[in-house]
Amino acid sequence: MSRDPPVSPFVGLAVAVLAVSTSAILVRYSEAPSLVKALYRVVFTVALLAPVAVTRSRDELRRVPRRDVFWAAVAGVALAVHFASWFESLEWTSVAASVTLVQAQPLFVAVGAWALLGERITRGVVVGIAVALVGMATMTLGDLFVPDAVRFLSAVPGLAEVLAPVAAGTGDPTLAGERPLYGDALALVGAVTAAGYVLAGRSLRQRLSLIPYVTIVYTACAVVLLCLTAARGHPLFDYAAREWALFLAMAVGPGVFGHTVLNWALGYLESSVVSVSLLGEPVGSTVLALVLIGETPTPATIVGGVVVLAGIYLTTRRNSEKPAH
Repeated sequence: MSRDPPVSPFVGLAVAVLAVSTSAILVRYSEAPSLVKALYRVVFTVALLAPVAVTRSRDELRRVPRRDVFWAAVAGVALAVHFASWFESLEWTSVAASVTLVQAQPLFVAVGAWALLGERITRGVVVGIAVALVGMATMTLGDLFVPDAVRFLSAVPGLAEVLAPVAAGTGDPTLAGERPLYGDALALVGAVTAAGYVLAGRSLRQRLSLIPYVTIVYTACAVVLLCLTAARGHPLFDYAAREWALFLAMAVGPGVFGHTVLNWALGYLESSVVSVSLLGEPVGSTVLALVLIGETPTPATIVGGVVVLAGIYLTTRRNSEKPAH
């Protein structure tokens, strides 16, 4: 690959992080079932990439070994579960909590690479994982009890007026969503399955170029999501024009300009740089949620989120230390 890209990879990285930060907001704007949102995000992404796959990568697609097709399909299944669980989590917990927890996938990649691939794990990674777990516990348990605490304190004379702006942050009777613990758990499922997607594709991307790889993965992902959607009995076509516009926006923004550009940037930048840059997604999504939908993160979400991001940073950056015993 040429080391002289048409634009700076850092510009592409900034565009990609901004694009993926819009994903949670677009999901929240849509009123379609979570599985339908996930399905059409992937379907439209495949449709947008199909012309390139057909005109430039058709011969390479035909030459992909069956074993690689199988493992790419496995990655697609993991990606489908990731999308389904994460999109559903946004129905039950806050954008800030959901996006931060689902972005914890590097932690699970590190553990999976050690357990399944025999890769050595450094002391820095161990510390990072421990720090992130503390942050996750703060977010999930804190968000579970904060709404009850606020309601209790609001009964104290003089505190109701002080706490009113915080309690009304989401326009909902709860601060962190209707069922924050359930939503946080779904986000963690999304993080684990995203890690499975990364681990399954780690060796494949060394043999397959970007377009053939994502074509197979996204197609398998779309098939799984279609089966899940049909099994749940959700309608496939009975949606307003606004919903179709949102489905397309999910594919163009987070799909093409987000993850596809991130994969392009990996051709010019170290993976650690790209991984750390993704820490900007929870921050961007939280800011957009505050500005666009008036969702104020709870104190537990803010504190826990900062700790989780610190843990992810340590996990992705401190790979050069001595292995832990």
